[in-house]
Amino acid sequence: MQHGFILEDLPESQVWLRQALSSSFPGIAIVVAETLQEAGSLLRNGPAPDIALIDLGLPDGSGVEIIELTQRLSPPTLCIVTSIYDDDGHVFPALRAGAQGYLLKDQPIDSIVQALQGIAAGEPPLSPAIARRMLTFFNRASVASTSALTVRETEVLRFIAKGMTQAETARLLGISQHTVSGYVKDLYRKLNVSSRAEAALLARDMGLV
Repeated sequence: MQHGFILEDLPESQVWLRQALSSSFPGIAIVVAETLQEAGSLLRNGPAPDIALIDLGLPDGSGVEIIELTQRLSPPTLCIVTSIYDDDGHVFPALRAGAQGYLLKDQPIDSIVQALQGIAAGEPPLSPAIARRMLTFFNRASVASTSALTVRETEVLRFIAKGMTQAETARLLGISQHTVSGYVKDLYRKLNVSSRAEAALLARDMGLV
């Protein structure tokens, strides 16, 4: 690892993330950005980083945008989320955008360094809480099946996975938004999910999109 990149708006977090990268990869050159705009400019005009530590909650938007940009500009770059958020609404969109690791900031710096150093051995840098969440999710996905869903529920799930709102789904299916809401509640119960992000990921795993 010769070039490192950090996207983080909090100065104190910048300091320990720099320390973590330097301890993990001695001699690495590190560039820091505080906003999406600054990050985009640095990535487009500077050397492609070997590793990027990306926060999700930035003043001007979500770090998911920078994960997607980095994957377009430099596919070999290892994008790792460093965040305080461990909920499905943050974890799965980041991983779907191309993040190859997800580390929580509440861990001791030694744990972060150990996770980063594991990259050389092919170990994905994941905080234990994130690894458990992913295992739980994919265990659910392995037993989920369209056989438990009605034809209409399957149609609604497909539209959810495509990012359509309940109002758009209702219009396309020619039914009321209230009826769609009922189908969504039934879907969540049958698939054992609690968010649109989880439902969309399951739909992809089930081959609906």
